[in-house]
Amino acid sequence: MAEATVPIPAQAGTPPGPLREFWISFSANRGAVMGLAVVVTLLLVALFANVLAPHLPDQTNSSAFLRPPAWQAGGSLQYVLGTDAIGRDILSRLIHGARLSLSIGLAVVLISLAAGIALGLVAGFARGVTEIAIMRLMDIVLTLPSLLLAIVIVAILGPGLVNAMLAVAVVVLPHYVRITRAAVIAEVAKDYVTAARISGAGTLRLMFSEVLPNCAAPLIVQASLGVSTAILDAAALGFLGLGAQPPSPEWGTMLADAREFVLRAWWVVTFPGLAILIAVLAFNLLGDGLRDALDPKLKR
Repeated sequence: MAEATVPIPAQAGTPPGPLREFWISFSANRGAVMGLAVVVTLLLVALFANVLAPHLPDQTNSSAFLRPPAWQAGGSLQYVLGTDAIGRDILSRLIHGARLSLSIGLAVVLISLAAGIALGLVAGFARGVTEIAIMRLMDIVLTLPSLLLAIVIVAILGPGLVNAMLAVAVVVLPHYVRITRAAVIAEVAKDYVTAARISGAGTLRLMFSEVLPNCAAPLIVQASLGVSTAILDAAALGFLGLGAQPPSPEWGTMLADAREFVLRAWWVVTFPGLAILIAVLAFNLLGDGLRDALDPKLKR
């Protein structure tokens, strides 16, 4: 007679999966959760800018020059955050500027991340003269003030949004190269890489299939922090007239256009500055949370 099979009850205290464990560590940092919420909000605002903006970003109104915000005397609900010197709605320009500034930040990070990973992998695997040449070049870039180097690059290439993005990407490139190289050197000495090499894996397979996935955590953290740096540097270049050019609603360009009205109309300077502050702070908080959640030594 066959014995009846008795189901084995699931063991209590099953460890959470990787994603749940990550979220538990990440959500323990309240600042990181707030930063994530702000970043998601900015992304949604940038994505639906055409729907959310009450006016076109370049639409002018000759009867509404430097109109104050709605809660001040002389303001109206038509222009909630007021208007600039030529009658453009500041709220609409900030909303469209979120799309432009976030696009700059993400594009700069993607360019510098791709180039930094490639150079870091080559330096970590090749060693010798190749490694020395790459790292000394990165050291030279790091010794120069970042904003000054970006200004010099844009001055050579010419002012414009694309050239400003390339300049900022060059400025932040050494950080990704150094992180990738350090992680590669640490991973190459481990047993799984040796086993893969003995089994016949080529250099490219070792780089991209074996080593690079295990170097992703510090690169993700640096990328999240790099977005804030890129937004800040691009805004600085725009403020100096070397980045996005008027009438583009980039936040740094909006600050540059409002310099002469600081004492007369505080809102034309305050709101673009607050937008830059909030975006940079949110990405920094998000990066701190990712660092705490992805680094085993820092898990709470």
